[in-house]
Amino acid sequence: MSLAAEITDTFEELRDTVARLHGELTRYELVIWTAGNVSARVPGHDLMVIKPSGVSYDALSAETMVVTDLYGEVVHGDLAPSSDTAAHAYVYRHLPEVGGVVHTHSTYATAWAARGEPIPCVLTMIADEFGGEIPVGPFALIGDDSIGRGIVETLRSSRSPAVLMRNHGPFTVGRTAKDAVKAAVMVEDVARTVHIASALGKPEPLSEEDIDRLYARYQNVYGQQGEK
Repeated sequence: MSLAAEITDTFEELRDTVARLHGELTRYELVIWTAGNVSARVPGHDLMVIKPSGVSYDALSAETMVVTDLYGEVVHGDLAPSSDTAAHAYVYRHLPEVGGVVHTHSTYATAWAARGEPIPCVLTMIADEFGGEIPVGPFALIGDDSIGRGIVETLRSSRSPAVLMRNHGPFTVGRTAKDAVKAAVMVEDVARTVHIASALGKPEPLSEEDIDRLYARYQNVYGQQGEK
């Protein structure tokens, strides 16, 4: 197989994967209307696949996904890319270990973002997946890479794959786009649980020692090895 054919096959596979993963956002009720997006880095290339802007989730398919470079310039596709493309691209340029980025406006996580308050590590699930509290990033306007800069600056000082961008909503990252979607699902779940717990009283935070042990177990021992 030629290099051009290999690249084409990679594009098509990723476009299909990213299109299908958007279905997980609606399945778990993390988005409404056309809000939110999933992207994936193209392995071995300075390119990414991302959702088109303003297109209904029901109308998404592999063919509607857009391929851009890591500065947001379209290289393949007939539609304009997501309005959050610059933020995703900035993350990929500055966090080479990241293979997928997700943004939602899921209700409870966004409520914490609106308050500008991190989600405290009061559950073993938070320690497992996020390695501590889920941090808040700075307020930034959509349109350039300001949101991306806030995501990167915040996540570089945290083990969390999720950041609550102030007055905006959650962004999650992962080794793959599927991992980033999983983090988006989990951040909404724990945001809801901690909100309810806080309404009932003051949740007790886990100790740093317990957080470290839980995080290490979940990341390195839990589940079928090689499938995370």
